[in-house]
Amino acid sequence: MAIEVKVPVLPESVSDATIATWHKKPGDAVKRDENLVDLETDKVVLEVPAPADGVLKEVKFETGATVTSQQVLAILEEGAAAAAAPAKAAEPAKAEAPKAAATPAATAATGGKAADLSPAGQRVATENKIDPATVAPTGRDGRVTKEDLVNFMRTGSPAAAPAAAASPAAASAKPTPGVRPEERVAMTRMRAKIAERLMQSKNSIAMLTSFNEINLAKVAAMRKELGEQFEKTNGIKLGFMSFFVKAACEALKRHPIVNASVDGNDVIYHGYQDISVAVSTDKGLVTPVLRDAQSMGFADIEKAIATYAKKAREGGLTLDDLQGGTFTITNGGTFGSLFSTPIVNPPQSAILGMHTIKERAIVENGQVVAAPMMYVAISYDHRIIDGKDAVLFLVDIKNQLENPQRMLLGM
Repeated sequence: MAIEVKVPVLPESVSDATIATWHKKPGDAVKRDENLVDLETDKVVLEVPAPADGVLKEVKFETGATVTSQQVLAILEEGAAAAAAPAKAAEPAKAEAPKAAATPAATAATGGKAADLSPAGQRVATENKIDPATVAPTGRDGRVTKEDLVNFMRTGSPAAAPAAAASPAAASAKPTPGVRPEERVAMTRMRAKIAERLMQSKNSIAMLTSFNEINLAKVAAMRKELGEQFEKTNGIKLGFMSFFVKAACEALKRHPIVNASVDGNDVIYHGYQDISVAVSTDKGLVTPVLRDAQSMGFADIEKAIATYAKKAREGGLTLDDLQGGTFTITNGGTFGSLFSTPIVNPPQSAILGMHTIKERAIVENGQVVAAPMMYVAISYDHRIIDGKDAVLFLVDIKNQLENPQRMLLGM
Protein backbone atom coordinates (compact mmCIF):
# COMPACT_ATOMS: atom_id res chain seq x y z
CA MET A 1 0.00 0.00 0.00
CA ALA A 2 1.34 3.44 -0.96
CA ILE A 3 1.68 5.93 1.91
CA GLU A 4 2.24 9.66 1.51
CA VAL A 5 5.06 11.17 3.58
CA LYS A 6 4.11 14.77 4.31
CA VAL A 7 5.75 17.87 5.74
CA PRO A 8 4.85 18.11 9.45
CA VAL A 9 2.32 20.75 10.48
CA LEU A 10 4.35 23.94 10.88
CA PRO A 11 3.39 26.61 13.45
CA GLU A 12 1.98 29.93 12.27
CA SER A 13 5.34 31.66 12.81
CA VAL A 14 7.06 29.29 10.33
CA SER A 15 5.68 29.63 6.80
CA ASP A 16 7.85 27.08 5.01
CA ALA A 17 10.92 24.86 5.22
CA THR A 18 13.87 23.90 3.02
CA ILE A 19 14.83 20.32 2.27
CA ALA A 20 18.31 20.06 3.78
CA THR A 21 19.19 16.36 3.41
CA TRP A 22 17.57 13.23 2.05
CA HIS A 23 18.83 10.27 4.07
CA LYS A 24 17.18 7.76 1.72
CA LYS A 25 16.82 7.56 -2.04
CA PRO A 26 14.13 5.91 -4.19
CA GLY A 27 14.39 2.13 -3.93
CA ASP A 28 15.91 2.13 -0.45
CA ALA A 29 14.37 -0.01 2.27
CA VAL A 30 13.27 1.95 5.33
CA LYS A 31 12.04 1.06 8.79
CA ARG A 32 9.26 2.66 10.74
CA ASP A 33 10.42 5.87 12.55
CA GLU A 34 13.71 5.91 10.62
CA ASN A 35 14.62 9.46 9.58
CA LEU A 36 13.94 10.01 5.87
CA VAL A 37 14.73 13.70 5.41
CA ASP A 38 15.84 16.79 7.33
CA LEU A 39 13.82 19.98 6.85
CA GLU A 40 15.53 23.24 7.76
CA THR A 41 13.30 26.02 9.10
CA ASP A 42 14.12 29.49 10.35
CA LYS A 43 14.63 28.11 13.86
CA VAL A 44 15.37 24.38 13.91
CA VAL A 45 16.05 21.35 11.72
CA LEU A 46 13.05 19.00 11.67
CA GLU A 47 13.41 15.27 11.10
CA VAL A 48 10.67 13.52 9.12
CA PRO A 49 10.44 9.83 10.11
CA ALA A 50 9.10 6.96 8.02
CA PRO A 51 5.46 6.21 8.94
CA ALA A 52 5.91 2.46 8.34
CA ASP A 53 8.30 -0.29 7.19
CA GLY A 54 8.67 -0.41 3.45
CA VAL A 55 10.50 0.99 0.44
CA LEU A 56 10.90 4.63 -0.55
CA LYS A 57 9.14 4.57 -3.93
CA GLU A 58 9.27 8.22 -5.03
CA VAL A 59 10.78 11.53 -3.88
CA LYS A 60 8.69 14.58 -4.80
CA PHE A 61 11.26 17.32 -4.05
CA GLU A 62 15.03 17.48 -4.33
CA THR A 63 17.49 18.88 -1.78
CA GLY A 64 17.24 22.67 -1.58
CA ALA A 65 13.55 22.83 -2.51
CA THR A 66 11.15 24.90 -0.42
CA VAL A 67 8.10 23.11 0.95
CA THR A 68 5.11 24.11 3.05
CA SER A 69 3.06 22.49 5.78
CA GLN A 70 1.44 19.16 4.82
CA GLN A 71 2.94 19.04 1.32
CA VAL A 72 3.69 15.51 0.11
CA LEU A 73 7.45 14.90 0.26
CA ALA A 74 7.61 11.30 -0.87
CA ILE A 75 5.68 8.09 -1.50
CA LEU A 76 6.45 5.05 0.64
CA GLU A 77 5.42 1.53 -0.44
CA GLU A 78 4.48 -0.21 2.78
CA GLY A 79 5.66 -3.79 3.38
CA ALA A 80 8.02 -3.91 0.38
CA ALA A 81 11.27 -4.00 2.34
CA ALA A 82 12.19 -7.50 1.21
CA ALA A 83 12.18 -6.46 -2.45
CA ALA A 84 14.67 -3.70 -1.77
CA ALA A 85 17.12 -5.85 0.19
CA PRO A 86 18.99 -7.26 -2.88
CA ALA A 87 19.57 -3.76 -4.24
CA LYS A 88 21.14 -2.72 -0.95
CA ALA A 89 23.32 -5.84 -0.87
CA ALA A 90 24.93 -4.89 -4.18
CA GLU A 91 26.50 -1.71 -2.79
CA PRO A 92 29.09 -2.69 -0.15
CA ALA A 93 32.12 -1.97 -2.34
CA LYS A 94 30.82 1.51 -3.12
CA ALA A 95 30.05 2.21 0.50
CA GLU A 96 33.59 1.34 1.58
CA ALA A 97 35.30 3.66 -0.90
CA PRO A 98 35.08 6.90 1.07
CA LYS A 99 36.45 5.16 4.18
CA ALA A 100 39.70 4.46 2.42
CA ALA A 101 40.29 8.19 2.09
CA ALA A 102 40.13 8.75 5.84
CA THR A 103 43.90 8.86 6.30
CA PRO A 104 45.68 9.89 9.51
CA ALA A 105 47.05 12.91 7.66
CA ALA A 106 43.57 14.07 6.69
CA THR A 107 42.34 13.71 10.24
CA ALA A 108 45.37 15.56 11.58
CA ALA A 109 44.70 18.41 9.16
CA THR A 110 41.54 19.20 11.07
CA GLY A 111 43.21 18.97 14.45
CA GLY A 112 41.50 15.64 15.20
CA LYS A 113 38.13 17.41 15.60
CA ALA A 114 36.48 16.03 12.44
CA ALA A 115 35.44 12.83 14.17
CA ASP A 116 33.99 14.71 17.15
CA LEU A 117 30.49 14.90 15.69
CA SER A 118 27.08 15.15 17.31
CA PRO A 119 24.80 12.11 16.85
CA ALA A 120 22.92 13.99 14.12
CA GLY A 121 26.20 14.80 12.37
CA GLN A 122 27.40 11.21 12.63
CA ARG A 123 24.17 10.04 11.02
CA VAL A 124 24.52 12.49 8.11
CA ALA A 125 28.16 11.48 7.56
CA THR A 126 27.42 7.74 7.73
CA GLU A 127 24.27 7.69 5.61
CA ASN A 128 25.80 9.93 2.91
CA LYS A 129 29.21 8.23 3.01
CA ILE A 130 31.11 11.43 3.81
CA ASP A 131 34.55 11.42 5.41
CA PRO A 132 34.34 14.27 7.98
CA ALA A 133 38.10 14.82 7.68
CA THR A 134 37.55 16.23 4.17
CA VAL A 135 34.94 18.78 5.25
CA ALA A 136 35.97 22.31 6.20
CA PRO A 137 34.92 22.82 9.85
CA THR A 138 33.11 25.95 11.09
CA GLY A 139 32.20 24.75 14.59
CA ARG A 140 33.80 25.77 17.85
CA ASP A 141 37.40 24.53 18.31
CA GLY A 142 37.55 23.43 14.69
CA ARG A 143 34.74 20.89 14.90
CA VAL A 144 32.76 19.68 11.89
CA THR A 145 29.05 20.41 12.40
CA LYS A 146 25.97 18.82 10.87
CA GLU A 147 25.48 22.07 8.92
CA ASP A 148 29.03 21.73 7.48
CA LEU A 149 28.14 18.26 6.20
CA VAL A 150 24.85 19.45 4.69
CA ASN A 151 26.58 22.38 2.96
CA PHE A 152 29.29 20.02 1.72
CA MET A 153 26.65 17.85 0.04
CA ARG A 154 25.06 20.91 -1.56
CA THR A 155 28.26 22.37 -2.99
CA GLY A 156 30.63 19.47 -3.47
CA SER A 157 30.64 15.82 -4.48
CA PRO A 158 31.10 13.52 -1.47
CA ALA A 159 32.70 10.89 -3.69
CA ALA A 160 35.17 13.26 -5.34
CA ALA A 161 36.27 15.13 -2.24
CA PRO A 162 38.19 12.27 -0.55
CA ALA A 163 40.11 11.57 -3.73
CA ALA A 164 41.07 15.21 -4.03
CA ALA A 165 42.18 15.29 -0.42
CA ALA A 166 44.41 12.27 -0.97
CA SER A 167 46.01 13.73 -4.12
CA PRO A 168 49.75 14.54 -3.73
CA ALA A 169 49.23 17.68 -5.82
CA ALA A 170 46.48 18.87 -3.48
CA ALA A 171 48.60 18.10 -0.42
CA SER A 172 51.57 20.08 -1.74
CA ALA A 173 49.57 23.00 -3.16
CA LYS A 174 50.65 26.40 -1.87
CA PRO A 175 48.84 29.74 -2.05
CA THR A 176 49.71 31.73 -5.16
CA PRO A 177 51.61 34.92 -4.23
CA GLY A 178 49.42 38.00 -4.53
CA VAL A 179 46.19 36.01 -4.68
CA ARG A 180 43.64 36.72 -1.92
CA PRO A 181 41.10 33.88 -1.94
CA GLU A 182 37.46 34.47 -1.17
CA GLU A 183 34.53 32.12 -0.79
CA ARG A 184 30.85 32.98 -1.16
CA VAL A 185 28.56 30.80 0.98
CA ALA A 186 24.80 31.23 1.20
CA MET A 187 23.41 31.93 4.68
CA THR A 188 21.54 29.10 6.30
CA ARG A 189 17.87 29.77 6.96
CA MET A 190 18.57 30.12 10.67
CA ARG A 191 21.36 32.65 10.18
CA ALA A 192 19.22 34.58 7.68
CA LYS A 193 16.36 34.64 10.20
CA ILE A 194 18.67 35.84 12.96
CA ALA A 195 19.85 38.65 10.69
CA GLU A 196 16.25 39.56 9.81
CA ARG A 197 15.16 39.67 13.47
CA LEU A 198 18.15 41.75 14.51
CA MET A 199 17.37 44.30 11.81
CA GLN A 200 13.70 44.21 12.83
CA SER A 201 14.72 44.93 16.41
CA LYS A 202 17.03 47.76 15.33
CA ASN A 203 14.50 49.38 13.01
CA SER A 204 11.29 48.95 14.99
CA ILE A 205 12.33 49.34 18.64
CA ALA A 206 13.46 52.50 20.40
CA MET A 207 16.17 50.59 22.22
CA LEU A 208 18.18 51.86 25.17
CA THR A 209 20.59 50.06 27.53
CA SER A 210 21.25 50.65 31.23
CA PHE A 211 24.05 49.09 33.28
CA ASN A 212 24.88 48.14 36.84
CA GLU A 213 27.31 45.86 38.66
CA ILE A 214 26.65 43.05 41.11
CA ASN A 215 28.77 41.70 43.94
CA LEU A 216 28.27 37.95 43.71
CA ALA A 217 30.22 37.08 46.86
CA LYS A 218 27.17 35.78 48.76
CA VAL A 219 25.93 33.75 45.81
CA ALA A 220 29.42 32.27 45.39
CA ALA A 221 29.53 31.47 49.13
CA MET A 222 26.13 29.78 48.94
CA ARG A 223 27.20 27.69 45.98
CA LYS A 224 30.40 26.69 47.78
CA GLU A 225 28.59 25.81 51.00
CA LEU A 226 25.58 24.01 49.54
CA GLY A 227 26.69 23.06 46.02
CA GLU A 228 27.86 19.53 46.82
CA GLN A 229 24.73 18.69 48.81
CA PHE A 230 22.54 20.29 46.11
CA GLU A 231 24.14 18.09 43.44
CA LYS A 232 23.75 14.92 45.53
CA THR A 233 20.11 15.71 46.21
CA ASN A 234 19.09 16.83 42.71
CA GLY A 235 21.62 15.21 40.38
CA ILE A 236 22.58 18.56 38.84
CA LYS A 237 25.14 21.23 39.67
CA LEU A 238 24.03 24.55 41.15
CA GLY A 239 25.04 27.22 38.65
CA PHE A 240 24.74 30.99 38.52
CA MET A 241 21.99 31.01 35.88
CA SER A 242 19.31 29.63 38.21
CA PHE A 243 19.96 32.53 40.61
CA PHE A 244 19.53 35.04 37.78
CA VAL A 245 16.37 33.36 36.49
CA LYS A 246 14.81 33.35 39.97
CA ALA A 247 15.85 36.97 40.56
CA ALA A 248 14.41 37.98 37.17
CA CYS A 249 11.09 36.29 37.91
CA GLU A 250 10.74 38.10 41.22
CA ALA A 251 11.72 41.44 39.68
CA LEU A 252 9.30 40.96 36.75
CA LYS A 253 6.44 40.47 39.21
CA ARG A 254 7.22 43.85 40.77
CA HIS A 255 7.91 45.57 37.43
CA PRO A 256 5.32 44.05 35.05
CA ILE A 257 5.98 46.59 32.29
CA VAL A 258 9.37 44.93 31.72
CA ASN A 259 7.53 41.65 31.12
CA ALA A 260 5.09 43.23 28.65
CA SER A 261 5.14 43.35 24.85
CA VAL A 262 3.89 45.69 22.15
CA ASP A 263 1.19 44.64 19.68
CA GLY A 264 0.38 47.53 17.36
CA ASN A 265 -0.96 50.29 19.59
CA ASP A 266 -1.62 47.91 22.48
CA VAL A 267 0.58 46.82 25.37
CA ILE A 268 0.15 43.19 26.41
CA TYR A 269 0.90 42.48 30.08
CA HIS A 270 1.80 38.84 30.72
CA GLY A 271 0.70 37.39 34.04
CA TYR A 272 3.42 34.74 33.91
CA GLN A 273 7.17 34.66 33.36
CA ASP A 274 8.32 32.58 30.40
CA ILE A 275 12.07 33.15 30.44
CA SER A 276 14.02 32.66 27.22
CA VAL A 277 17.60 31.57 27.94
CA ALA A 278 20.10 32.20 25.16
CA VAL A 279 22.06 29.09 24.16
CA SER A 280 24.93 29.19 21.67
CA THR A 281 25.09 26.50 18.98
CA ASP A 282 27.29 25.94 15.94
CA LYS A 283 24.48 27.34 13.79
CA GLY A 284 23.83 30.45 15.84
CA LEU A 285 22.14 31.67 18.99
CA VAL A 286 18.84 30.05 19.98
CA THR A 287 16.57 30.94 22.89
CA PRO A 288 14.66 27.96 24.32
CA VAL A 289 11.96 28.93 26.82
CA LEU A 290 11.59 28.07 30.50
CA ARG A 291 7.80 28.14 30.70
CA ASP A 292 6.21 29.34 33.94
CA ALA A 293 9.68 29.92 35.34
CA GLN A 294 8.08 31.70 38.31
CA SER A 295 6.89 28.29 39.54
CA MET A 296 10.21 26.48 39.02
CA GLY A 297 12.72 25.70 41.74
CA PHE A 298 16.49 26.08 41.40
CA ALA A 299 16.92 22.39 40.53
CA ASP A 300 14.11 22.53 37.94
CA ILE A 301 15.77 25.51 36.26
CA GLU A 302 19.23 23.93 36.20
CA LYS A 303 17.88 20.65 34.80
CA ALA A 304 15.83 22.40 32.11
CA ILE A 305 18.79 24.52 31.00
CA ALA A 306 21.08 21.44 30.88
CA THR A 307 18.48 19.56 28.81
CA TYR A 308 18.11 22.46 26.36
CA ALA A 309 21.89 22.83 26.04
CA LYS A 310 22.26 19.13 25.21
CA LYS A 311 19.40 19.23 22.71
CA ALA A 312 20.88 22.36 21.10
CA ARG A 313 24.31 20.73 20.66
CA GLU A 314 22.74 17.63 19.10
CA GLY A 315 20.30 19.53 16.89
CA GLY A 316 17.32 18.19 18.83
CA LEU A 317 15.50 21.40 19.74
CA THR A 318 11.88 21.52 18.58
CA LEU A 319 9.81 24.48 17.49
CA ASP A 320 7.81 24.22 20.70
CA ASP A 321 11.03 24.63 22.70
CA LEU A 322 11.64 28.00 21.03
CA GLN A 323 8.13 29.45 20.78
CA GLY A 324 7.05 32.30 23.05
CA GLY A 325 9.06 33.82 25.86
CA THR A 326 8.28 37.09 27.65
CA PHE A 327 11.81 38.05 28.75
CA THR A 328 15.30 36.91 27.75
CA ILE A 329 18.52 36.33 29.68
CA THR A 330 21.80 36.01 27.78
CA ASN A 331 25.18 35.21 29.27
CA GLY A 332 28.10 36.52 27.24
CA GLY A 333 30.30 35.87 30.26
CA THR A 334 30.66 32.22 29.27
CA PHE A 335 32.82 33.47 26.38
CA GLY A 336 34.68 36.07 28.44
CA SER A 337 32.59 39.15 27.60
CA LEU A 338 33.13 41.89 30.20
CA PHE A 339 30.64 44.43 28.87
CA SER A 340 28.03 44.46 26.09
CA THR A 341 24.68 45.89 24.98
CA PRO A 342 22.34 42.95 24.24
CA ILE A 343 19.68 43.35 21.56
CA VAL A 344 15.99 42.94 22.43
CA ASN A 345 14.31 39.89 20.91
CA PRO A 346 10.93 41.08 19.52
CA PRO A 347 8.09 40.94 20.42
CA GLN A 348 9.67 40.97 23.89
CA SER A 349 10.48 44.37 25.34
CA ALA A 350 13.61 43.71 27.40
CA ILE A 351 16.66 41.48 27.71
CA LEU A 352 19.10 41.00 30.59
CA GLY A 353 22.77 40.59 29.74
CA MET A 354 25.13 38.76 32.10
CA HIS A 355 28.90 39.03 31.77
CA THR A 356 32.07 37.44 33.05
CA ILE A 357 32.83 37.51 36.78
CA LYS A 358 36.03 39.35 37.68
CA GLU A 359 37.74 39.84 41.03
CA ARG A 360 37.84 43.61 41.47
CA ALA A 361 38.70 45.98 44.31
CA ILE A 362 35.63 47.60 45.85
CA VAL A 363 34.98 49.64 48.97
CA GLU A 364 32.89 47.77 51.54
CA ASN A 365 32.23 49.19 55.03
CA GLY A 366 35.05 51.66 54.51
CA GLN A 367 37.55 48.94 53.57
CA VAL A 368 39.01 48.08 50.17
CA VAL A 369 38.32 44.41 49.50
CA ALA A 370 38.44 42.06 46.52
CA ALA A 371 35.04 40.80 45.38
CA PRO A 372 33.66 38.72 42.46
CA MET A 373 31.95 41.43 40.43
CA MET A 374 29.78 41.17 37.33
CA TYR A 375 28.60 43.95 35.05
CA VAL A 376 24.97 43.47 34.03
CA ALA A 377 22.97 45.23 31.34
CA ILE A 378 19.31 45.61 30.49
CA SER A 379 18.34 46.64 26.97
CA TYR A 380 14.72 47.67 26.68
CA ASP A 381 12.05 49.08 24.38
CA HIS A 382 11.83 52.74 25.36
CA ARG A 383 8.42 53.03 23.69
CA ILE A 384 6.77 51.41 26.69
CA ILE A 385 9.52 51.10 29.32
CA ASP A 386 10.76 54.33 30.87
CA GLY A 387 14.34 54.65 32.01
CA LYS A 388 13.18 54.73 35.63
CA ASP A 389 11.42 51.37 35.28
CA ALA A 390 14.43 49.75 33.64
CA VAL A 391 16.88 51.09 36.22
CA LEU A 392 14.67 50.06 39.16
CA PHE A 393 14.28 46.60 37.63
CA LEU A 394 18.06 46.21 37.36
CA VAL A 395 18.55 47.48 40.91
CA ASP A 396 15.98 44.90 42.04
CA ILE A 397 18.04 42.16 40.36
CA LYS A 398 21.18 43.52 42.04
CA ASN A 399 19.60 43.63 45.50
CA GLN A 400 18.35 40.05 45.26
CA LEU A 401 21.66 38.61 44.08
CA GLU A 402 23.69 40.53 46.65
CA ASN A 403 21.29 39.17 49.30
CA PRO A 404 20.12 35.79 47.95
CA GLN A 405 17.84 35.20 50.91
CA ARG A 406 15.60 37.97 49.56
CA MET A 407 14.57 35.96 46.49
CA LEU A 408 13.85 32.93 48.67
CA LEU A 409 11.48 35.11 50.70
CA GLY A 410 10.00 36.87 47.66
CA MET A 411 11.42 40.25 48.73
